[in-house]
Amino acid sequence: MRIAMIGTGYVGLVSGACFSEFGTEVVCVDRDANKIERLNDGQIPIFEPGLEDLVARNESAGRLSFTTDMKAAVQGCDAVFIAVGTPSRRGDGHADLTYVYDAAREIAAAADPETVVVTKSTVPVGTGREVEQILQETAPDKRLQVASNPEFLREGSAIGDFMRPDRVIIGAETQRAQTVLRALYRPLYLIETPIIFTSLETSELTKYAANAFLATKITFINEIADLCEAVGADVHDVARGMGLDGRIGRKFLHAGPGYGGSCFPKDTLALTRTAQQAGSPTRIVETVVDVNDRRKSAMADKIIAHMGGDVAGKTVALLGVTFKPNTDDMRESPSLAVVPALQQAGARVRAHDPEGMQAAQELLSDVTWCQEPYEAMQGADALVILTEWNQFRNLNLSRIKETLNAPTVVDLRNIYDPTEMWEQGFHYTCIGRAFGRDKPGALIGDGTTREDLG
Repeated sequence: MRIAMIGTGYVGLVSGACFSEFGTEVVCVDRDANKIERLNDGQIPIFEPGLEDLVARNESAGRLSFTTDMKAAVQGCDAVFIAVGTPSRRGDGHADLTYVYDAAREIAAAADPETVVVTKSTVPVGTGREVEQILQETAPDKRLQVASNPEFLREGSAIGDFMRPDRVIIGAETQRAQTVLRALYRPLYLIETPIIFTSLETSELTKYAANAFLATKITFINEIADLCEAVGADVHDVARGMGLDGRIGRKFLHAGPGYGGSCFPKDTLALTRTAQQAGSPTRIVETVVDVNDRRKSAMADKIIAHMGGDVAGKTVALLGVTFKPNTDDMRESPSLAVVPALQQAGARVRAHDPEGMQAAQELLSDVTWCQEPYEAMQGADALVILTEWNQFRNLNLSRIKETLNAPTVVDLRNIYDPTEMWEQGFHYTCIGRAFGRDKPGALIGDGTTREDLG
């Protein structure tokens, strides 16, 4: 089979490379000539574990290629995937579908008469019908088919998610579209992956509903974490007790500074706008969006409070600026709220991130960027862990104490054990674990109290 992937962003590049690994001939198309030139030179524009090797292997085998020539790319294809960006539209929060519709027009003009046109971009309900209309108006003499095939890729583990997915959702209402997509995903049938065929609208809504539910789980456990701090409970144990219930599940019950990234923020917002427009508002999701936005700002307040309520003239060492580990993606990262708030309060920020510093430099100003964690800590008055990269999970505690001006640590990802940190003499706080020894006046190992640690 031969397919074209329109767009070489995160979804298009990963999906195109993975389809080529299945043995499919894939042509990836992008208007950005510089980007295509870099890809043809083996330079991958995003950080995703395993992607560079996957692209190189399939390029070498002749199954994967990159071009700016839409017309040449789509001719002779069984299917053409639209994988362009759908950012939040300025002003109203709706998904901006400009790139999707532009791509549909170009595809219609150049594609073979019975090509299947598949939206892989995350798009609101009804987009498939709009694409169908555009194809008919642009190329009335052709019998172009429309399908929806949303992606469910997690940044940092996207290749595994594509190769071994929980399920594949395909909105396809014609025999031709179903046949082509069933053949394309045949390798997944061999490992008995559930492949669900639905209507266009159902497929589109399934993607938004899934992301909104996961965002809700994150926001829920974050609010429970706040309650844990207030009443002296441990959110880790609460989450474990909840997650062992098969109806709930363990995933996405990790308290932290709020969700970010390319999907959850814009998808939850777009879903609320679509629901309002349809006269069926999603009040729970609206609240999730509001709570998550406020939480990011509250993290700066938490840091300042733990540093004595005043950070003017003080230096904060910040580990991790990307929204999650194993990616260089800065979109909607909590750091974009936390760093400016600390600076506005008078703090100086020294930061390190294994992959995100180049992207972060364009978004965060007046930050001292450091090449490794201990360099960021040098002379700092507090250490803040904002992203749970594996490199930060087993830092040398003695070296941290020697490097910092004061043994103050704010762990916003709960990657260290509170008891061990307190026993090591750290003035330590985390998320949702205000229990036992974390209570004012409580004993810490040797009989001292948290107040004794300053």
